[in-house]
Amino acid sequence: MSSQTYTVTGMVLSVAPVGDYDKLVVLLTRERGKIRAFARGARRPGSALMAAANAFAFGEFQIYEGRTSYTMSQASIQNYFGELMTDFEGACYGQYFLEFADYYTRENADGSDFLKLAYQSLRALLVPSLPRKLVRYIYELKAMTYSGECPQTFEQFSDWNLNPSTEYALQYVVAASVEKLYTFLLTEEVFTEFVRVVTWLRIMWSTASNRWKYLKLACKAVIMWNS
Repeated sequence: MSSQTYTVTGMVLSVAPVGDYDKLVVLLTRERGKIRAFARGARRPGSALMAAANAFAFGEFQIYEGRTSYTMSQASIQNYFGELMTDFEGACYGQYFLEFADYYTRENADGSDFLKLAYQSLRALLVPSLPRKLVRYIYELKAMTYSGECPQTFEQFSDWNLNPSTEYALQYVVAASVEKLYTFLLTEEVFTEFVRVVTWLRIMWSTASNRWKYLKLACKAVIMWNS
């Protein structure tokens, strides 16, 4: 019985070597959520999958389903985000975003929102006028919104005496479409309050069972941004 072949749109979240020439690729896809697929021979020089089986690669992937796993057979990449690969800081932010997406998504569940968020956030990292720290906290707040860990209103912070511009920015990120997320800047005062609220939400709304995983990400972020 032949295996069924599928074409999925997605992004490579992570890659691990397998054997001498293969890779195990974690894909976040629009159609099937997060999946793992073997890219046979992707580490061989001249392989058609060599460039596609790398983190950040976004496009269409042809996969077929075996008894216990998927295998990638072809790929048509629309964006490699090659600029990030030559930008150490940008690559660190981008990798953090991918790990965050991996943390929040599940296999065989709808991953379209997180896929769009990851894609637009990587694009935002390449905009010189956008501070990357702002991109990070917008990304985190929207990811928590999609995962159901963020309130729809911020009345609980009334005793924090937040600047009205901070409240507006928070509400805007929660409600805005992904395509309109990265369209504003914040003053230093408003950004400081914005970070404070997002950080509080990030820690307090994480489920107890998964909090240790998130804290590993948070610690990595602190080390990365202060290095």
